[in-house]
Amino acid sequence: MLIRYKQDDQGNTLPIANIYTQAEHKIETRNVDRDALRVIKKLQGSGAEAYLVGGAVRDLMLGNIPKDFDIATSASPRQVQRLFYNARVIGRRFKLVHLIFKDKVLEVSTFRSGEEAEDGSNNVFGSIEQDAKRRDFSINSFYYDPSNGQLLDFNNAMEDMKKKRISSVIPLDESFTEDPVRMIRAIKYAVITGFSLRFKIRIALRKYAPELSRISSSRLTEELTKILSSGHAAEIFAGLNRYKILSFMMPAFTIYCSYPQVKESIKGLDKQVQAVKANDGEEIEFAEMLKALVDPLIVFSDASMSPTNRFKETFRQIKVLISPMTPSNYDVELTAMRILSERGFRTPRNAVRRPPQAQRRGGTSPKPRPTTQKRKRPPTKQRKEA
Repeated sequence: MLIRYKQDDQGNTLPIANIYTQAEHKIETRNVDRDALRVIKKLQGSGAEAYLVGGAVRDLMLGNIPKDFDIATSASPRQVQRLFYNARVIGRRFKLVHLIFKDKVLEVSTFRSGEEAEDGSNNVFGSIEQDAKRRDFSINSFYYDPSNGQLLDFNNAMEDMKKKRISSVIPLDESFTEDPVRMIRAIKYAVITGFSLRFKIRIALRKYAPELSRISSSRLTEELTKILSSGHAAEIFAGLNRYKILSFMMPAFTIYCSYPQVKESIKGLDKQVQAVKANDGEEIEFAEMLKALVDPLIVFSDASMSPTNRFKETFRQIKVLISPMTPSNYDVELTAMRILSERGFRTPRNAVRRPPQAQRRGGTSPKPRPTTQKRKRPPTKQRKEA
């Protein structure tokens, strides 16, 4: 193990990070997305620091192949945009760059200081050390440099990896109030990795669960999509319910999530998702995942309903069960149609509208849809940074 140092204002040399070699961290560079490697190489070639970060590094260390590869760099969003023709700067409070490829989107973020700008945004850029202290959990705070195989650890995260535990980097009273969605992710990470939550996190989950009531339904819907597509949805829902968090996501569903038929349906979905991932197959549509969630709970009191009214009633029940989640009406309609068809009921013509133009497989992913249309290269003349 190597040590990374810095000098403080008094000229004293201080250790700030542990550096692990490939022999120590066991990450295989061949498992890293080729485009992500090229992006990191190009950023480093421009004189910037660039690393693979977050869940991708965690999954690689656990021997899994990540679905998404996120990159952190010292280059500003505008500098990244000038380097890549397929770059799109997004966000206001948190400016990020999405690099759009034919079959994926790579997210590039600039190191942040953690300070707040005068306009209330968090676009105050900083050093890699400052950025590491803004990560949610230690197991997501590694920085991997594929050019030399080194893994940087600013938060003693390797100790947590060895002990199979999840620790918060930010003080919990700040972390869970700053972004309550981290509570959902803490449980999800614990289930997916098999790691245990530190005692302080378990206490804080119950204490701060009501904070989720101020999170937008669109963000909660994104988290629901990730849970359903994780292959561990049954265990995650059980954990969310145990810590009284599920009631702030889907209050009505909380009543029924412990029903045996509901558990079996979600476990069946998990098996499907795991089989797809194991065989590198096509992702399961969001409507199919939603169907597994609500199908056992859809009931009809009137057997003489017309096809139109039965379809409307199915649509209504789905919306009630998942409220306040906000998937597209297309996904809910498609779910209703499949539930009715599987039960032998006829559905009215044109019951399912055309999918939204921006709809991606998986339903509510926050990243934009990849496109094959080429964008014009920006002029070579240096533009003044915002």
